[in-house]
Amino acid sequence: MLPSAFADLEPFADVWCLPTETQRWDRRVTSSMAEMEAFYNAFFPRLEEAIDYCDKFSLDELPEDATNLLHLIYSLVIVAMAVEIMHQPRPVDACDAIMVRIGEPRP
Repeated sequence: MLPSAFADLEPFADVWCLPTETQRWDRRVTSSMAEMEAFYNAFFPRLEEAIDYCDKFSLDELPEDATNLLHLIYSLVIVAMAVEIMHQPRPVDACDAIMVRIGEPRP
């Protein structure tokens, strides 16, 4: 699913390569902290490299493997708040926080 330079992240691709923010949010709030920390710890050190890889392409011409890598980056952004700040999957003191979008930016 991912470019060959990121083959070590393939175990996370099936779970975290999600095309919409709502799907990424739902995955975050239904994941355990151990799952999110494993993803974060594996991918965060490679974040700049992943961004540089995706920047080689225009957004309109991203190959599928680069699009999946971009989705993985987006998932890392959602997971980072839970791992770095909240230390739990759901927001603190936010009642039943949900995320529903009627439109999504692409890719």
